Amino acid sequence: MPHLENKPFGTAPDGTSIDLFILDNGRGVEARITNFGGIIVSLFAPDRYGHRRDILLGFQDALGFAQNKPYFGALIGRYANRIANARFVLDGRTVQLAANDGNNHLHGGIVGFDRVVWKARPLEEEGPALELKYHSPDGEEGYPGNLDVTVVYTLTLAGALEIRYEAVTDRPTPVNLTSHAYFNLGDSPDILGHELRLNASFFLPVNAGLIPTGELRKVDGTPFDFRLPAAIGPRLTADDEQLRLARGIDHTFVIDKKEGELATAAEVYDRASGRAMRVRTTEPGIQLYTGNFLDGTIVGKGGRAYRARAALCLEAQHFPDSPNQARFPSTILRPGEVYRQTTVYDFTAA
Repeated sequence: MPHLENKPFGTAPDGTSIDLFILDNGRGVEARITNFGGIIVSLFAPDRYGHRRDILLGFQDALGFAQNKPYFGALIGRYANRIANARFVLDGRTVQLAANDGNNHLHGGIVGFDRVVWKARPLEEEGPALELKYHSPDGEEGYPGNLDVTVVYTLTLAGALEIRYEAVTDRPTPVNLTSHAYFNLGDSPDILGHELRLNASFFLPVNAGLIPTGELRKVDGTPFDFRLPAAIGPRLTADDEQLRLARGIDHTFVIDKKEGELATAAEVYDRASGRAMRVRTTEPGIQLYTGNFLDGTIVGKGGRAYRARAALCLEAQHFPDSPNQARFPSTILRPGEVYRQTTVYDFTAA
């Protein structure tokens, strides 16, 4: 039977007690989410034989998530990805943000949404659901305006994890929210054999600081062409400047779809286990990250040292550095408007 339960999950760095919420759809898929950073701690999905496995990288306890910052499973905001030089001009005024990635601003800053305690409330929707709310005050990490955010995780009976985001503000501010789960669908220590399809004809090239250059480049003839399913491993060893700059793939792909449409962005398949994941989203882009900066120094679940290519991330979002790039879709939310985003991770096995 579908059900939701919660239990203590330790304390946040500021001493606040936090909880772990267990969402079970009664059909083999289970998500464990904490209100610290909105982190998806674990996601259990069956293989073709019905054997369940946790397909996410992460830690067994809150302390692990608090002490390390590869953003495992975290809810990212106010702005997912990078903003060049940690500043931008909004309505004629320069806004200075916290710089936490060299000179750049990354994933909301030093204390982003991934490091705060959210107010949690269990819900019943198409399956067990969890509502998280957070009030981000004016000036937090340099952002203008008070921002009120609501995120709802729903585990459907069909085996999908649906994430719905809403936000409102009292002053113009950039908003770009996402989930930063690290997926490994199989039993291998890496995702090199995972087969990936991306519904994207263009990607965003980056400079040495991993900031988009502003170009929308066709994937034709490049290692970034995943319009037909292809194993990830061979693509990462190709002779390509963009791969060298990012130590692999850490790029935004422009999804081939209509604005605001909930459409398929990516499909991943692990042939050995039969597990498959489809990502659908209303967002215009999806960031593929192949775990390039994992180096074995972080020890996670089961005492496993996480090395490069241990997992992949598929982060549905607007484009990086949009506040500084006039050609990119705007990420500015204004008073009276409502930021809305939906991303769905569908899990099957065959």
